[in-house]
Amino acid sequence: MKKYAKFFTVALIGAIIIQSAAIPVFADETDTVYLGGQPFGVKFFSDGVMVVELEDFYNNGRYICPARDGGLEINDVIKEINGQTVRTNEDVQRVIFQCGGEPLKLTVERGGKELIKTINPKKNASGVYVSGAWVRDSCAGIGTVTFYDGENGCFAALGHGICDNDTSALMPLGSAEVVSVDISSVTKSSTGKAGSLNGCFSDKTLGSLTKNTNCGVFGKTEGEIPQNGKKLEIAENGEIEVGKAEMYTTIEGDEAGCYEVEITKIRTTDSDTNENFVIKVTDDELIERCGGIVQGMSGSPLVQNGKLVGAVTHVFLNDPREGYGITARNMVSNYQG
Repeated sequence: MKKYAKFFTVALIGAIIIQSAAIPVFADETDTVYLGGQPFGVKFFSDGVMVVELEDFYNNGRYICPARDGGLEINDVIKEINGQTVRTNEDVQRVIFQCGGEPLKLTVERGGKELIKTINPKKNASGVYVSGAWVRDSCAGIGTVTFYDGENGCFAALGHGICDNDTSALMPLGSAEVVSVDISSVTKSSTGKAGSLNGCFSDKTLGSLTKNTNCGVFGKTEGEIPQNGKKLEIAENGEIEVGKAEMYTTIEGDEAGCYEVEITKIRTTDSDTNENFVIKVTDDELIERCGGIVQGMSGSPLVQNGKLVGAVTHVFLNDPREGYGITARNMVSNYQG
């Protein structure tokens, strides 16, 4: 099911925006971190609403799209309408319904810049004022924690950002609650199709996200951090080598297991990408039960020579035993940048 609503439909979820919290700072680069591998669920609410589709509708004998005519583009984030902050689909819906056909002034964020656009909603075939834009204010999913900084109560996860399913654009973070998850089953990956970790969100809150970047999500924990007993140094990028490694991930319950993988190629150590190296799953159990890498394993930590070297980020659809990884150093540098 698509998790968005047209300007004139009922939204599924409304966001509660929290006050800005202190941004966690990871310990000095020479410090060690606690290894992750545990699954988590995230309930993500964007900062504003994101335009994910522009659609024509019939009006007075022709097809029109007021949103497109007014200069809106896919991936625009609508922050205000007529000076009023909008944070949910319902906020937008209410303004459109009540506009009476009068022009609406929108404050929009595009590529880090603030723009002002004006749209003129028109009635559709049902006599309801609409703009022709589809917007999204929230999403939810399962991922894997990469590591914890116990001293500062911080965590890093996913190895990539939380993006819109339809446009692949990075979603602007408004608020995001992190909860515990028990993995109940696995849908295996196969050639041409990525599988998934399947589980249920619990009522236990683990923390909240404070930053959503292309190289991972980061946040604060509540209470004691989950630990599997391993405290490791973060490897320097230059220490990562082609050869055997270990992946920590959870395919049942909420406890991480250790599985054999290989780093087969170092692509780049550039800090602006989450595709730094190629990994291949060689563990018989992981191949048998999961087909290799599945959705939900993003963030699964990778250990080589006793150090945390990175995290899983992608699966290759042509061979789900393989995928990309990001270096742990790049995750940290993108967080701190």
